[in-house]
Amino acid sequence: MKDLFGKAILDYQTNNAPEDLITETTISEEDEMSVAYLFRSYDEMPQMEQKALQLAKGKILDVGCGAGSHSLSLQNERKLDVTSIDISANAIQACTLRGLKNAKIQDVMTLENEKYDTILLLMNGAGMCGKLKNIPNFLLKLKSLLNPGGQILLDSSDIIYMFDDDDEDGGKWIPSKNEYYGEIVFNIAYKGEKEKPFDWMFIDYNTLQNAALDNGFQCELILEGEHYDYLAKLSI
Repeated sequence: MKDLFGKAILDYQTNNAPEDLITETTISEEDEMSVAYLFRSYDEMPQMEQKALQLAKGKILDVGCGAGSHSLSLQNERKLDVTSIDISANAIQACTLRGLKNAKIQDVMTLENEKYDTILLLMNGAGMCGKLKNIPNFLLKLKSLLNPGGQILLDSSDIIYMFDDDDEDGGKWIPSKNEYYGEIVFNIAYKGEKEKPFDWMFIDYNTLQNAALDNGFQCELILEGEHYDYLAKLSI
């Protein structure tokens, strides 16, 4: 991994001639993403993210924290105990420079001997498991990191709307090569370099709910957005 996403974050934080990230997926064309968006304040965040931060409580783990904006809001405005983790060394360096007290390079799947009251998976954080078949192990790992009564707050989208309508019955035409239509391959480029393509996933709420129930969670739909997006709470 070249850590281009993290490099863009660190460049922005250190004012090192940051540029837009170029993203492309198996279901979407090349697009530009402003790194500045990752540095938004609480007031600049979408309603769904604001609601998640309002519901966060106790000892918190922010998984895939990126530039650390959610963690900073919880740490500085609500004075909560937040641990922020990301596999990107550059992103964690930027988080530390921004003032996060407990940011570390860590894959959540290898995190041991820790317990939290709230786990955050924002900006489609659950997608990091890549494939639907990986969801059970992913959820069980997160469950092992929760205190009794703990919660997972995550947002995602049902991307069924991105597929073409079937001419006959009003259904959707979905390529059969994927086990699940929410599975995509992400490509990222930054300053002329290309990252190795990686698997990502958008999970619709019904599929999430079924997976959550199968793995010992209660699942609650907290908010629905206007663009097939939602915020959910998983609790034990």
